[in-house]
Amino acid sequence: MSITLGIPSEAFAGETRVAATPDTAKKSIALGVEVLVEAGAGSGAGYPDEKYSEVGARIVDGSEAFFADIVFKVQSPSEEEISRLKQGAVYIGFIDISSDRPTLESLTNANISAIALERIPRISRAQSMDALSSQAGITGYRSVIEAAYYYGRFFPLMMTSAGSAKPAKVTILGAGVAGLQAIATAKRLGAQVFAYDVRPQVKEEIHSLGAKFIELDLGESGEGEGGYAKELSEAAKKKQEHLLTEELKTADIIISTAQIPGRKAPILITEEAVRGMREGSVIIDLAAASGGNCPLTKEDEIIKAYGVTLCGLTNLPALMPGDASAFYSRNLYNLLELIVTPNDQGSAALDVLQDEITADALVTHEGVVRQALLPGN
Repeated sequence: MSITLGIPSEAFAGETRVAATPDTAKKSIALGVEVLVEAGAGSGAGYPDEKYSEVGARIVDGSEAFFADIVFKVQSPSEEEISRLKQGAVYIGFIDISSDRPTLESLTNANISAIALERIPRISRAQSMDALSSQAGITGYRSVIEAAYYYGRFFPLMMTSAGSAKPAKVTILGAGVAGLQAIATAKRLGAQVFAYDVRPQVKEEIHSLGAKFIELDLGESGEGEGGYAKELSEAAKKKQEHLLTEELKTADIIISTAQIPGRKAPILITEEAVRGMREGSVIIDLAAASGGNCPLTKEDEIIKAYGVTLCGLTNLPALMPGDASAFYSRNLYNLLELIVTPNDQGSAALDVLQDEITADALVTHEGVVRQALLPGN
């Protein structure tokens, strides 16, 4: 009896991505896995049912897709979705393990082996499975497109017979994957780009993309474990807030990406800074889901304050579902190769612990929450 892989539709409002494309479905079938796609699951991303059928996937209803041996999803599972998984199934997708303890407990009670994509280790061999980075890159790109739309002025220097327009001054806060992609995209559009990060180690990367690094003397580094930012001391936070406020008043566009895993996003854009910006300026706050880098940001809303547009959209990859799904599904397929071993009979064996990458990302298994992976444990 072959292993089944379920691809259910995403129920989260506004989610247009799908966890497997026809291309990765075909590759999964070649591993000896039977692929079950819920009818319409790929339609939001431009992948109709017939494309899945053409590569050998079976189109099923939601109940059958959720009752597979392995289930791929994008958004963290709801209580109702967990109740539809079968005992002992393997679930792979994003799971907010930093703050969503109830979901972990529900997965544990249902005896689900859950692999959280946020926990994929940052080692060279795991780069092709790093869904956080693949989706963050799309977020960074799309954030600049959104900024250009709401700005209402040119990004590059424009010279015409009717006069000239100065290039936009774009300031990027945070130089992780999303921030670096935002820098590159804004530069390609011809803007003057400045960038700030609490980690001085990223200065060279910022310069390599053609942006100017904003240097603030905070008296300490914000470099944390694994290349992530760490929370600053209260004294350093106050100093950062004061120094950044004057700098940000001169920006036409601010794209903020600063987040600290498991904690509320740091305030980098004060109300005073927003008040001092030119009318018509734009702030894209990519930290809106964790409280926002600006206290005026409203999660999943676009508002105006002091004549400045503040965009708090939290799922920018869903605005580019075709490519976002293609990248995401490749990340998941690469993980699938680690846990599924084809045999000569055309089927496969399943083992979530046979590779260190999946073992490290396994947050629930055999009725136990793997405590070492939870914040504070």
